[in-house]
Amino acid sequence: MTILDQEYIEYYRTMVTIRQFETMAGELFAAGKIPGFIHLSIGQEASAVGVCSCLRKDDYLTTTHRGHGHMIAKGADLQKMAAELFGKKTGYCKGKGGSMHIADFSIGILGANGVVAGGLPIIAGAGFSIKMRKTDQVAVCFFGDGASNRGPVHEVMNLASIWKLPIIFVIENNQFASTTPLQDACAIDDICIRAAGYNMPGVAVDGNDLLRVRHAALEAVNSARRGDGPTLIENKTYRIKGHFEGDPQKYRAEEEVLRWQDQKDPVSQFAEFLAGQNVLTPKLDQQIKAEVAARLQEALAFAESSPFPEPHEALEDLFVNT
Repeated sequence: MTILDQEYIEYYRTMVTIRQFETMAGELFAAGKIPGFIHLSIGQEASAVGVCSCLRKDDYLTTTHRGHGHMIAKGADLQKMAAELFGKKTGYCKGKGGSMHIADFSIGILGANGVVAGGLPIIAGAGFSIKMRKTDQVAVCFFGDGASNRGPVHEVMNLASIWKLPIIFVIENNQFASTTPLQDACAIDDICIRAAGYNMPGVAVDGNDLLRVRHAALEAVNSARRGDGPTLIENKTYRIKGHFEGDPQKYRAEEEVLRWQDQKDPVSQFAEFLAGQNVLTPKLDQQIKAEVAARLQEALAFAESSPFPEPHEALEDLFVNT
């Protein structure tokens, strides 16, 4: 197996990990074991892995309320993630953040965000920090088609272009802003054409094709590292699950969901590509899925056996000690 083949297998492994993690999280939430709300990224794995495969550990990333996949693709610890979903003190945010506020500064993840478009101002600060320190890091901001219509997106893209900040803006256009179809909220088919208004490159790609996503992201990352400023990438994808777990989904037809699930599933598509290249055999596929499942069972056992925070710990981590 060549080095490139090995890289492809690792991309596939990460996609499988995201899919299995999200499936597990959905089942646990339905069973009443996870508090609060969760928003799953099933169907959007190629976007997360395609972009994050181009990044270094010290590159920055902000994500959204639908951020588990981005976290995993950037290298987050599955045990800490699972514990955080359970609200346990061994989680990333000591059980105080839950699904929508996971962060890991050690690998450049500046946080998921429960506020729509909330990651944009944060990534502007990260990009400006890189510029001030004169490093060759880049900063990536994921947001959705719904967020693309909010003010912070345009303010930050304008600043990023003026100051030539090393930021890659990634729209995950999954066709729905909560319950609103794209065509009811946008007067354009390709949101990425807005990039022209900020004098930055804008490109739309098939967000369910991992290699197309990776190609676009690699060009944007290399451009940012050279000091050429920001890029806007629109990954056209689809969320198979509802906006949140338990969403009745009355705003879309079941036939539409099944069509995307059966014909455009990113994990299956990449598996078929690898099989066609004689890289992924049925035996290796089963082995990868079994290994991922075992890791997730370990993460689940860790989360379930971990303690909840003590009541008095609610008053900790409120202020920065100077």
